[in-house]
Amino acid sequence: MSEPTARTAPAGDEIIVAVSTPADATRPESTRPEATRTEATRPEATRTEATSAEGTPDAGMPATLIRPASGRGPGIVVVQEIFGRSPYVRRRGADLAALGYTVLVPQIYWRLGIDVIDERSDNALETAVATSQRVDWDLAIADVRAAIAHLRADEATRTRVALVGFCFGGGLAYAAQQGATWENGADALVSYYGSALPNLVDGEPVAVPSLHHFGDADAFLPRDQVAHIESVVTGFGAQFERWPGANHAFDNADLTDFHDPDASAAAWEVTTAWLAENYPA
Repeated sequence: MSEPTARTAPAGDEIIVAVSTPADATRPESTRPEATRTEATRPEATRTEATSAEGTPDAGMPATLIRPASGRGPGIVVVQEIFGRSPYVRRRGADLAALGYTVLVPQIYWRLGIDVIDERSDNALETAVATSQRVDWDLAIADVRAAIAHLRADEATRTRVALVGFCFGGGLAYAAQQGATWENGADALVSYYGSALPNLVDGEPVAVPSLHHFGDADAFLPRDQVAHIESVVTGFGAQFERWPGANHAFDNADLTDFHDPDASAAAWEVTTAWLAENYPA
């Protein structure tokens, strides 16, 4: 399994915690990471620490926790795209922490023994798609809900938790919210081009405040499907944004074939304004 990389999070310490998961969601023996610890020098004597779970069956799911500079703030669970807890996903987590949120980034691929798929590697997209299709969807939903419950129990969040998901994670976040309880459900949802939404939106509605971003030139989601998603979620009060000329994954600057700098910047401005209004730090 790829080890988490120590990174400098501009808004506080970044650590790896183990999130308790359902009893039937234990880590297979072959995928248990060895305990590791690395440190990186940071300004003003703060440090970045990366540790992995101990490797016992009940150790739980590794997740990156990024606290804001104040040490306190409402929680946000950031749900990874198909490339795992990539540098891009971690950067977005750090961006949210810089806004004052307590951010948790769970390792959804933990049962597969995978953390990150390098977007620059040969056949990266094919590998990532194949990996995402190996995920047990029901257990992944349980993992996201476990991450939510973990942040609710963190006194720094004052029991407030939202979801922000990208691509694979946008759909997974939506699915985790469907039918969730207060303890394991979120108070708000932001989904970027949720790839599973065409198969989800006709199911149980998501009643919490939500924001959805899609590019209107998405190579993976036909416009009629995006239009149907828009029709359903806006019927439940969601805000829906379409970005002209933008492809799938337009927010990921590490995917040069998909990234749209203008759409990314504009969508992030909408996201931060929406959070400030609907889920303030």
